Amino acid sequence: MKLTFLGAVGTVTGSRYLIEHGNQKLLVDCGLFQGFKQLRLRNWASLPVDPSTIDKVILTHAHIDHSGYLPLLVRNGFAGPILATPPTTALCGILLPDSGHLHERDAEFANRHGHSRHRPALPLYTQADAERALEQFVDVGFDERHDLGTGFAVRFKVAGHILGAAMVLMEADGKTVLFSGDLGRPGAPTMPDPAIIEEADYLVIESTYGDRKHSVEDPEKLLADIITRTAARGGTILIPSFAVGRAQTLLYHIHRLKQSNRIPDLPVFLDSPMAIDVSEIFCRFPGSHRLTAQEARRACGSATFTRDSDASKALDRSRIPKIIISASGMATGGRVLHHLKRYAPDSRNTILFAGFQAGGTRGAAIVNGAREVKIHGEYVPIAAEVDNLDMLSAHADAEEIMAWLGHFKRPPRMTFVTHGEPEASDALRHRIQEELGWPCLVPEYKDTIPLD
Repeated sequence: MKLTFLGAVGTVTGSRYLIEHGNQKLLVDCGLFQGFKQLRLRNWASLPVDPSTIDKVILTHAHIDHSGYLPLLVRNGFAGPILATPPTTALCGILLPDSGHLHERDAEFANRHGHSRHRPALPLYTQADAERALEQFVDVGFDERHDLGTGFAVRFKVAGHILGAAMVLMEADGKTVLFSGDLGRPGAPTMPDPAIIEEADYLVIESTYGDRKHSVEDPEKLLADIITRTAARGGTILIPSFAVGRAQTLLYHIHRLKQSNRIPDLPVFLDSPMAIDVSEIFCRFPGSHRLTAQEARRACGSATFTRDSDASKALDRSRIPKIIISASGMATGGRVLHHLKRYAPDSRNTILFAGFQAGGTRGAAIVNGAREVKIHGEYVPIAAEVDNLDMLSAHADAEEIMAWLGHFKRPPRMTFVTHGEPEASDALRHRIQEELGWPCLVPEYKDTIPLD
């Protein structure tokens, strides 16, 4: 058996791991690269393995950096099943067609306004490509042993993080390989704790926050302070939010703050068709998160849903203080860009991020103090207050990862640290080696490692 790292090394995006066993080829995750241009260009390059030779894809969760390359994989010849938990399948039914639609829209916008050097600009893939990929999804429940043939099997274990997120425990030839996927946080307000794992022969662990510790400040107190002071100066709070997980958590906290009269009764708008659809799925799967069905409905019902573009545009014409939650979470695309053009130049307003901002994204630039960012071919000044509630991150931080690793009864033969910026991955590698005494490696792009 051998493992090849085709993504999520040296970066937090593009998660793709190729496992070869006997005559089988499996891909664990199939995500898009995001952030810096040199990474995004990999999405356009040929996959180092012929998609038609891949037998199955095992999907840890629905986020686009883990699932967003699937439409291209299928278009380029992959014909096998895509194994995922039922909530992940449901979420991909929203995220992948939306991603295809955004690629088409961005290409059309670039052609209309001459923003691309390519003539014509083409979408990476289309909504139709995404819908074809969805036909190949196969639901697999948590903790079910799914036989892949020739003594090869996988199990999904609860990862927390977002709805349906899983670790992948792979068994073959008496050896086990565990892929952490994106590891969630213990005690998260809406998501379950990550499952305790006590042994694996090989471990692939994420390191998004491998060099950092989340703030222990109360997110509701900070959120209340930001909302209250912004409202007092007549401003609007614009929250670029991930549609999956983060938007629902924000609605939960804002609902609780309103119920306890800790914030002004500002109107709240969820301005993202995807986040609206995801919120409805969140309410459909109460067994996959901490909230009861009634609690989930109350939290999601605390906002006005704005599905159509006219309602979204009306938000930018309105002068009243309000809270707008809109995708995308790193300000890389979507409706939030139009809102940023309207609200970022005004010092009365607040741009409030709610989690990790990958290098090369607009979100990272704004959080790091950029005075202007380029949106739709023009530079937009940033005069609004900028905050980031990084404690709302759905990723375990360095201390939480180390605590989770501490449950292992014996060290893996090798631990591979992936899915992090270089500094974060190396910091976590160092801690694992020094504090646990485990053999540990930060792989590089296209590295192939025999798992003997």
